Amino acid sequence: MEARADFVGFVFFPPSPRNVGTAESSMLGARAGSKIRRVGLFVDPDDNLLSHAIAAGSLDAIQLHGSESPRRTAEIRERYGVPVWKAISVAAAQDVARAEQYRDTADLILFDAKTPKDANMPGGMGLRFDWSLLAPWVGRSGWGLAGGLTTRNVRDAIAQARPPLIDTSSGVETAPGIKDSDLIRAFCTTARNA
Repeated sequence: MEARADFVGFVFFPPSPRNVGTAESSMLGARAGSKIRRVGLFVDPDDNLLSHAIAAGSLDAIQLHGSESPRRTAEIRERYGVPVWKAISVAAAQDVARAEQYRDTADLILFDAKTPKDANMPGGMGLRFDWSLLAPWVGRSGWGLAGGLTTRNVRDAIAQARPPLIDTSSGVETAPGIKDSDLIRAFCTTARNA
């Protein structure tokens, strides 16, 4: 909270080293209070998990990182009344174009780096993609940039892609799942001054 980040993410995906359960998200959500908005990250979640996680973490938004269709994305947004962010994995221009399918069903499109086909996680691997692919989205609202963002490259990412929102996870860790408060503070300061 000292870093003045706008959002904190709670990962609800057991294979991830960042995974939190509902009890932990409840405790973290209570600590955050009204100082920071809470986003729950999910991969192809069922309604049971969504219901429990939203209540436990007092989530302000849902971030979908799986193969959720536009229809499922709209269904989640309507059912839970919480803004839905849909992550789109990017390696080529056609991946960016695919985001148009979610224009009316997601509140925010989060462009993230595409992971290798044999990866067991859809993100959080510190990979980045060619930000110039986002040229069709520059100037629009309702989108964000993720994928390998660190203190060293966030200034360039903001200058080149001009995203309204930036997202980092592995870029502020000393090891997978281990956040570093100094890195978080430095990242936020660098981003705010970019």
